[in-house]
Amino acid sequence: MKRPFLLLLLASVCVVHAASQSGRRISTPRATQTAPIQPPLTPEPEPLTKAAPAELLFLPEKLRERQIKTLDNSSFRFSDFQGKVVVINLWASWCGPCRREVPEYEKVRKAYAGRDVEFIGLTTEDQRTSADRVNKFLRDISFGFRLGWADRETARSLMNGKNSIPQTLVFDADGHIVNHWSGYSPGHSGERLKQTVEEALLRSPRR
Repeated sequence: MKRPFLLLLLASVCVVHAASQSGRRISTPRATQTAPIQPPLTPEPEPLTKAAPAELLFLPEKLRERQIKTLDNSSFRFSDFQGKVVVINLWASWCGPCRREVPEYEKVRKAYAGRDVEFIGLTTEDQRTSADRVNKFLRDISFGFRLGWADRETARSLMNGKNSIPQTLVFDADGHIVNHWSGYSPGHSGERLKQTVEEALLRSPRR
């Protein structure tokens, strides 16, 4: 009788011991799951929205004196047109709206021939890779503006945060901006340009 009793007692002790060991293994992962996890140290993410650039009110001095290469390999500066109303159109050969806008703008340019208004068209494309495409565009579309290449800095300054093509800017004779808009409105862009040029001429001092 003693032997079976001893075996039963020994078995009971083993079960209790095993249960206590199993309890330790279970309690450990339960503790780690509830503990806070330190994320990897990374720089703070950039804000979802950036502050809008300050409104472009006039043609900055460094931009007025910046040399711009023309499509026929000469050059000019905006300061060459001091005392004139200056119209700047930003365009690109791949831009469908530009192709439709140019004829409307050409009518306005011709209407002011001989007046103190300078019409400048700057393509934002890279001269090294896009010259053939630009020249083809100009063979297809009559564009009588003074045409040049807008380098990255010039394009960035003129666009002033408006990342779209086409864009139009009109400056009065003192270099102050009269209006700046993006996009093309069929049948209306030419009239808008004409009205803005008239406003710029009214602002300009009599010389």
